[in-house]
Parts: sequence; structure tokens; C-alpha cells
Amino acid sequence: MSKITKLAACTMLAGILMAGASFAQDKPSIVTVVKVTGENWFIRMNEGVDAFGKDNPGLSASQIGPAKADAAQQARIIEDLVAKKVSAIAVVPMDPSALEGVLRRASQRGIKVITHEGDSLKNTDVDIEAFDNKAFGARINEKLSACMGKSGKWTSFVGSLGSLTHNQWVDAGAENAKKYPGMELVAAKNESFNDANRAYEKAKEILRKYPDIKGFQGSSAIDVIGIGRAVEEAGLQGKVCVYGLGLPKDTGPYLESGAVNQIFFWDPKDAGYVMNKVSEMVLKGEEIKDGINLGVPGYEKMTVIKGPGKGIIMQGQAWVDVDKSNYKKFPF
Repeated sequence: MSKITKLAACTMLAGILMAGASFAQDKPSIVTVVKVTGENWFIRMNEGVDAFGKDNPGLSASQIGPAKADAAQQARIIEDLVAKKVSAIAVVPMDPSALEGVLRRASQRGIKVITHEGDSLKNTDVDIEAFDNKAFGARINEKLSACMGKSGKWTSFVGSLGSLTHNQWVDAGAENAKKYPGMELVAAKNESFNDANRAYEKAKEILRKYPDIKGFQGSSAIDVIGIGRAVEEAGLQGKVCVYGLGLPKDTGPYLESGAVNQIFFWDPKDAGYVMNKVSEMVLKGEEIKDGINLGVPGYEKMTVIKGPGKGIIMQGQAWVDVDKSNYKKFPF
């Protein structure tokens, strides 16, 4: 390596270290790490993070995430934030188990860890859930079962096999379907990796393999978009039932066509705001107790329970069900 190249490399390294140092030494910093950037769910969440930052100018609030839904990439981002010594990291984990090590290191460095959709995590101070996940999954499946006449083949989609909440929802759905002897689960837990095109291709494959299939339960916010597209192209509206997590604006065209029957969600903007609010509370050492009101719709009376590790789990009542008749009331 030439002297000029070495000098440039040293200068670059010094700049990175100085940037990391300034990140840590300026006003308290809360960084929200999402599953993937560019997906509308997390674009909406970023609105909540930005809103919290504007309401609290004494803090630095920002959001970051990998270019694709990948647990290893998400872990590397968190490792970088640990090195920069941010004050708090708020994480929506792609695969909670894959983050335990890096979140432990964050805690050991004095960084506060707040999570969302990660109630199995041990190395978190607070995990925030918008609702009881088992109840949510059972609710989706109950609606799906009714649409199917409580009989026939159905399948489920998850963002990934490591996505905790997605698996909780479809497991609860499978348990709910056992109430109806005529319901038959086939090819369960298809992975979309939070990619509408993958969900579309997988749905087409399932429609070919099981031409008599009657239902789909989706988990990633874009699953119903890909599934709905496949159903619509096959002209199966009214013959195949599609239910799952989704955003009204994204799913609207498929709700209108009948390719998607109903979606279930919580507002990612509110979740982003709440994660940062709780992060601030933890940084200040404020008490978080059962029944606490976070001042955000659906999070006014939080249930607080002991988590599996050192921290606590907070549950709200923030889910919403919409269909063709009312989805336009939600402009996101």
C-alpha cells in the first residue's frame, strides 16, 4: 500500500471514529433499527420516529435498516451502533434469536435496548407489543375460517421462519382452525422474506399445486399484496379467501377487486413513536408499571408483565380490522 493510500485510509478511519464519537457525545441518541428499508410498513414507522424527534428536540431520533430483509445484515447495523455508543437502540427484529448476542453486547456497553415484535428476547430492557399476538393470529384465522365455510384447504405465509410474531400468528391460526374438522392446513409457513414478488410467486405455486385451495393467511405486511395479485390473475376472487396483515393504501386495489377479503394491522407510525417514547423513559430511569398510559391510541392502558430475561413486556390494544367497506378511513 502506498503512503498516499495509507494516509487516505487513516484519514477515513479517523473520520469514522470521530463521527461515532460525536454521535455518542452529542444529545442522547435513539436509533430505531427496522427489518428492511423501503417497505411501506417501515416508511410509515419512520414517520412516527420523526414525529417523536420533533416533539422532543432534546433527543436525537432516527431510523435505519438493511436494504433487504436479512437478520445478518440487521445484526451488522446494530453492531455498528454499539461501536458508536448510541444511547438507545429500538429494534424490530427480523429474527430475535439471531440478535441475542449483539443486544447483549449493547447492554454490556450501557446502551438501552427496546424491542418491538420480540417478546422472546432475553437481552432487552422493554419489549413492546401492540397486542396479544396469539389473540391476533386466532382472530385472523377465525375470519378466514368463516369465509371458507369452516372447511377446505388453507395455507399460511410468514416473512421468515425466524420472524417471531409471524410464527406466533400462524401457529395461533393453526390452533384455531383445529376447532373445525373440515379445515386442512397444507404447505404451512411459506417464506416471503418481506417481498411481495416472492409472495406472489409462492402463491402461484401453491395455486398450481393445490387447485382446490380455499384460503391464505398472510403475516408480512406485503404477503396479502403478492397473494392477492396471484388470486386476481387466476380470476379466483370469491373462490379463494385471503386474510392477513396489511396496510390499507397498499392493499386497497385488492380489497376493491375482492382478491383480498380483509386486512388486520396496527399503525406502524404509532409503534415507531411508542418505541422511542419508551426508550426515552428508560434512559431517564422512569418507572414503567402495569396500566401505564403512553398517550398514543391503542397504548393508553398497557399490560406490563415480566419478560423471559432481564426486562419486561408491554402489551397494548392497538389492532384494527378493515375490509373494502372501511379501508379508506385509514390514509396510509
